[in-house]
Amino acid sequence: MRLKRMFTAVDSHTEGMPTRVITGGVGVIPGATMNDKRLYFMEYLDDIRLFLMNEPRGHKAMSGAILQPSTRPDADWGVVYIEVSGCLPMCGHGTIGVATVLVETGMVDVQEPVTTIRLDTPAGLVIARVAVSDGHADSVTIENVPSYSVRLDDSVDVPGYGTLPYSLAFGGNFYAMVNLDAVNLSFDRASQEEILRAGLAIMSAINATNPPRHPEIDGLDHCHHVEFIAPGSTAQYSRHAMAIYPGWFDRSPCGTGTSARMAELWARGELALDQDFVNESFIGSKFTGRLVRETTVAGIPAVVPTITGRAWVTGIGQYLLDPSDPFPTGFQF
Repeated sequence: MRLKRMFTAVDSHTEGMPTRVITGGVGVIPGATMNDKRLYFMEYLDDIRLFLMNEPRGHKAMSGAILQPSTRPDADWGVVYIEVSGCLPMCGHGTIGVATVLVETGMVDVQEPVTTIRLDTPAGLVIARVAVSDGHADSVTIENVPSYSVRLDDSVDVPGYGTLPYSLAFGGNFYAMVNLDAVNLSFDRASQEEILRAGLAIMSAINATNPPRHPEIDGLDHCHHVEFIAPGSTAQYSRHAMAIYPGWFDRSPCGTGTSARMAELWARGELALDQDFVNESFIGSKFTGRLVRETTVAGIPAVVPTITGRAWVTGIGQYLLDPSDPFPTGFQF
């Protein structure tokens, strides 16, 4: 058997959403910080992402995380997040998947009833507290990076849809929040193609007219997520369909999206600290969020969220490239 490259990975899913945790084959990515590593990877190593996320080894909703040595002394591991849309600064479901894999494979010192793992991410330090019983990772609570509201009750002209109201918040990525009623669609997976088209049109309009920019994270200057809020959602229990560029839905309730939603509700005065917020995905899986303290981001009022969810290991694999393969970076279909 001839091989041009080989990567080892532990596959998992977090409340329905895959995370391929890359444990070998990449090497140490250059960069002084984890965000430097993300930016270097995007410029020089993106063929690895395409190889692992695209078909035939992945699919249009594939997501992954590359383990790296930490760049900071207060963290156990570093992580670079990859998916079909690119390299994210932070991924909530992916972090829950990483923490579960680290415990299940013994790549960290496992303690019961809670194993605490400190992760160096491109968006900042994220703390994962894994509930462990009989050596099994039962659930994970992540303490996410500070999250904040960017704009409330704004509007954007969207070709084909007219002027649509939306709010924008940061929870590790930027999220536009739009009531599903505003695009006259039902919270039904039978409407998923229409919801995706609306989401992509909204992202494009926001990025063309008023793109967000994080004041402290280089290279984070766009919105690739639209969180369509289902009718009847409240500040205690919300349902949503998360449309993601270039055209797929998050199967999980979305950890950074839940963080952004809680930051928006906090900015409205509807969600206080230390109150549970349950967020339900398009497939019915749930995360429980909570705001634990107030802070600031470059002078902007912000909150620190926690997200609790579950992940399960689904496989261990070696992903190979034969030098004669006509699709060395896979393909999208």
